[in-house]
Amino acid sequence: MGQPPLFYAITAGIRITVRPRYLDDHSRRDLGQFVFLYAVRIENVGEHRVQLLRRRWHIHDDIGEDTEVAGDGVVGEQPVLAPGGVHEYQSYCILKSASGYMEGEYYLVQDDGSELVAAVPRFTLEAEARTDLH
Repeated sequence: MGQPPLFYAITAGIRITVRPRYLDDHSRRDLGQFVFLYAVRIENVGEHRVQLLRRRWHIHDDIGEDTEVAGDGVVGEQPVLAPGGVHEYQSYCILKSASGYMEGEYYLVQDDGSELVAAVPRFTLEAEARTDLH
């Protein structure tokens, strides 16, 4: 199996890179529970210091369910990124089908109080076909 796909976008001096991966060992296909890990890298490629305050996710499950998740920070943190700074974290989601996608926004504030919104690129969630079935 090769490397998981990589998705990225740059908005307002913030580069967001996401690498999703299906976790077969944690999933229960028979119960319609497909677990996906996603690793996120947030890079400040701009000229001003920023702090990530909030996030909003749109999660689409190919069975037709759409979920929105919003809240403060990312995994309990509101990182401050100087120019050239990087923050990385991992999280997960559970779909009811073997495929779907996620996308969203990070809401940040600069030192001067101005706000900016950085797009999280749409990234696909695809469970690999099982090869151990006989």
